[in-house]
Amino acid sequence: MLLSTIWEKYELDKKIEGYSPLTLKTYCFQYNTLLRYFGDVDMNAITTDQLKAYLVDVGEHLKPSSLGHRVRCIRSLFKWTYDEGHIQKNPAAKLKEPKLGKRIPKFLSELELEHLREACENSMENAMFEFFYSTGCRIGEVVKLNRDDINFHTNSVIVHGKGDKEREVYFNTRCSLWLKRYLDERDDLEPCLFITERRPKRRMSIYLIRYIIKRISKRSGLQKEIHPHQLRHSYATHMINNGAPIDVIQSLMGHEKTETTKLYAQLSGKLRHDFYMKYF
Repeated sequence: MLLSTIWEKYELDKKIEGYSPLTLKTYCFQYNTLLRYFGDVDMNAITTDQLKAYLVDVGEHLKPSSLGHRVRCIRSLFKWTYDEGHIQKNPAAKLKEPKLGKRIPKFLSELELEHLREACENSMENAMFEFFYSTGCRIGEVVKLNRDDINFHTNSVIVHGKGDKEREVYFNTRCSLWLKRYLDERDDLEPCLFITERRPKRRMSIYLIRYIIKRISKRSGLQKEIHPHQLRHSYATHMINNGAPIDVIQSLMGHEKTETTKLYAQLSGKLRHDFYMKYF
């Protein structure tokens, strides 16, 4: 069966399984790269050696993490094709991802956070900044929220994380005040939590939210470019530093694996320093 036909069937199955549009978009990009390299060939004709050669050719200038993502996409496509009986053997079964060194999550100090707060110029910027920092949400989770999702009685909201898994997150009083002010100032009927600044008003995109956080960071005078995920890292690191249990942080952040959350504890400078002063 041709690669293009396989992709159509695979994409349809993944939509039924509940893959997000963003995930399908990234998988489609990898499929198109594969198609340009091999052409619209019969999937049975592709060998393991050919896939390895492809990864070497296209992965020469990629970071290990990006190359690893490419490997995972290929493995997923070929595994599905094999499981469905469209190919006789799976040439991608033994493809391995490159080893990744541990990276220290980039987080912000309390002083840097205050500089960012001072750089916010309106209720929308303040509400957005405080919401990201006090909930630790991913940008993809925030962009889907509606104003009716916010529970001001409990200062909480249900978000849909990776794999469309629901979890409850919480925000502090400062965030609650700015959110209420921002929503009270709006004169539109849009259900979205965050809407575009210019008319016609519509739901903010991931790109626009990134731009607004970047705009705040430029005004702050900090010699670094801030992105929403850094606020998530800061949330987790500050929770660790303040003594929050790992399993609680894992639940609040929606981490599937404990190891992901433990990275913050292992690399938290303040926590390591406190233990050093206590035990040495």
